[in-house]
Amino acid sequence: MAKVAFIGLGVMGYPMAGYLKTKGGHEVTVYNRTTAKAEKWAKEYGGSFATTPKEAAEDCDFVFACVGNDDDLRSVTTGPDGAFHGLKSGAIFIDNTTASAEVARELYAAAKEKGCGFIDAPVSGGQAGAENGFLTVMCGGDQDMFDKAQPVIECFAKFVGLMGESGAGQLTKMVNQICIAGLVQGLSEAIHFAKKADLDVEKVISAIRGGAAQSWQMENRWETMNAGKFDYGFAVDWMRKDLGICLKTANDTGARLPVTALVDQFYAEVQAMGGKRWDTSSLIARLENADK
Repeated sequence: MAKVAFIGLGVMGYPMAGYLKTKGGHEVTVYNRTTAKAEKWAKEYGGSFATTPKEAAEDCDFVFACVGNDDDLRSVTTGPDGAFHGLKSGAIFIDNTTASAEVARELYAAAKEKGCGFIDAPVSGGQAGAENGFLTVMCGGDQDMFDKAQPVIECFAKFVGLMGESGAGQLTKMVNQICIAGLVQGLSEAIHFAKKADLDVEKVISAIRGGAAQSWQMENRWETMNAGKFDYGFAVDWMRKDLGICLKTANDTGARLPVTALVDQFYAEVQAMGGKRWDTSSLIARLENADK
């Protein structure tokens, strides 16, 4: 059993912190910007809560964070009352935020100066993956720190892997989001086309789902997309944030992402339709909205 802190109790962090307590049996202290949510978590899981990230991190072996973006991450780590001000020597900070590789390297260096470890460890699997303890975790950092942290991370994961040095976890998550963007657009167009061609969408999916067209998106989203329901996970606002990171990194590295850039603009159209909090499969709504 380790002493663990978890910072950020959103739709992902809340259940992830819960698995550290229930499955891992760790002593868990949580922090959330809205204290009432931290109090609720502590009551539900039998852990404790802190009123600042620094307080949460004090005397902990491992400190996790899952917040919104680079600025949020800096705020809860190196900002006033940030967790880095409470880290003990030898502690490992594990960041599950989807953020830039630049901020990961920045915080890796800052942690090292304090004699601590830092692992960028963004996750994939969405809200359902977090609630079921079935996330994929892509890590960047030092091998020795990863080896110590892996058994703890596995409390809420189906796969935990070290992708390379600091920043490699975030870069791998970008690859993941690039793949998803193209897949969801393709599936949206396919379902839209099937409807326009007066095909039975259920029969069509049954015919193709076992072949080369199969994907997680098809298996888990075709029915809700066909029904025009978009309340099933990762929001368009967050996808645009992630794709913005991908496109900036592509520009910095010289990579060409023409399809990703196009899909990002399609998501901007979905936002303009009022779909900021719809899930990412709502790309189909943009196609069907054009008929109205």
